[in-house]
Amino acid sequence: MSLEKFNCKPRRPVSFRLCNVSGYTTEVMEILSQDPSLHVLFVPGNPGIISFYKDFLEALYEFLGETASVTAIGHISQTEKNWERGKLFLLQEQIDHKVDFVRQQLLKDDLPIVLVGHSIGAYMSMETLKRYPEKVIYCAGLYPYLMFNPLSKTQILYKKVFRLPVLCFLLSFCIASLGLLPKCATRLLVSKSVGKSWSATAIDATCSHLLRYHTFRNMLFLALGEFTELSGPLDWAFMRENKGKFAFLFGVDDHWGSLEMYEEISKQVPEISLSIERQGLIHNFCCTEAGSLWIARQVASFIKNIRQ
Repeated sequence: MSLEKFNCKPRRPVSFRLCNVSGYTTEVMEILSQDPSLHVLFVPGNPGIISFYKDFLEALYEFLGETASVTAIGHISQTEKNWERGKLFLLQEQIDHKVDFVRQQLLKDDLPIVLVGHSIGAYMSMETLKRYPEKVIYCAGLYPYLMFNPLSKTQILYKKVFRLPVLCFLLSFCIASLGLLPKCATRLLVSKSVGKSWSATAIDATCSHLLRYHTFRNMLFLALGEFTELSGPLDWAFMRENKGKFAFLFGVDDHWGSLEMYEEISKQVPEISLSIERQGLIHNFCCTEAGSLWIARQVASFIKNIRQ
């Protein structure tokens, strides 16, 4: 089905719920199939605001022919309300959160699990696979951020900035100040600045979630943890042992999921499934409807291949 025809087809909307995962209030979006053959768990990037991925999740469910349940789990304290009262969470804590969600919510049924992760969510998904190698049958990484890239001037700059607590506080405070404006003014400001080409879904998610002090501060804190913890080598032995369970999609001009990372993985794990998106999309593909639909179709093709 072409994307043009698909775009005209009515889609089943996601449902939203809050759940308690190991004591943390967690935002979840999902579409449950009436007769699922597997369960797809999506882990977002940073920020881990699942509202950004609404169009993607709905499209993925449809591209899979409504035969799989699709669930997305947000990151701790990157939520609309300040449930955790400003506490900051490390990368490992966010990983443990995803592992606990699988244990509490998905192990109770007999469905195999497919993990799909975007950016740092790909790394979180890989770590979750390590904990449940028998339950998780596949792991797809979209524009994966798996290792710190010392060749990226952008990453080096971000690392220097995020190591300054006072600057992070000021940035978060300024962003949160914008969120205090009337909703119509905030929406207009976002749509005329960073969100000129964004979908209504992405603009709504920015206004409702990202322009919050606790969310933005946790986003910066998580990013600092990424730079620190991803400075070492990947677990190449694990990836070689499970190469048939992995698929990674990289972008042509993406400093997070860089082509240097693509080359390194292809060298270390020659038979792993790797592909490059050449449609001119951006790392935050979920901010445009075209990007959400194209990536959803690609992920669906990954999953359909393992069913054959």
